[in-house]
Amino acid sequence: MLLKKKAKKDEEIKKLLPEQKPKKEVTLCKTLVDVQKRKLEKLMSDMTKEVYIPEPRKEWKPRDPAEFVRHVMGSSAGAGSGEFHVYRGIRKRENKRTEYMEKKAIKDDLDESFQNKIEQNKSKLEQSTSKKREKRQRKKQMKLQAKKLKESEESKDGDKNIPKEESSEEEEEVAEEEQHFVIGGK
Repeated sequence: MLLKKKAKKDEEIKKLLPEQKPKKEVTLCKTLVDVQKRKLEKLMSDMTKEVYIPEPRKEWKPRDPAEFVRHVMGSSAGAGSGEFHVYRGIRKRENKRTEYMEKKAIKDDLDESFQNKIEQNKSKLEQSTSKKREKRQRKKQMKLQAKKLKESEESKDGDKNIPKEESSEEEEEVAEEEQHFVIGGK
């Protein structure tokens, strides 16, 4: 009897509590493919949510050189024990700065040559396409002119009512004349 009352109380308590979401299964990723798959599934689960894309790192740039360095004796005689380390630090920073400037100059030269090459390729492509375009347009105009010429000849032939036998004889004469210009002809 007590068990029944206790069971009823548990049901009443469950009704009063908000429904809990079902627990998600925990999966262990064994390979990098699984990790990538999980990330993609997470991205695709909510298509309305915007994706966070981090900003690229800013390029490292050294500090500007000091205008005037005071009390640096370097490795010369009379320098204190701490002065050499100051000198070494300054020298190291200056070497990094000059190395950075040299690399940047090389990179700028390569970028400039790449942009020049792209421009040259674009101009070559534009020249070749313009030549081909002109050739297509000339061919199209020649076809139109030939068609107009043919239509005008047909209209003239229709007016004169020339028998077809005479025109075929003229075509044979023209064909014989053309053979003389062919290599191996008469």
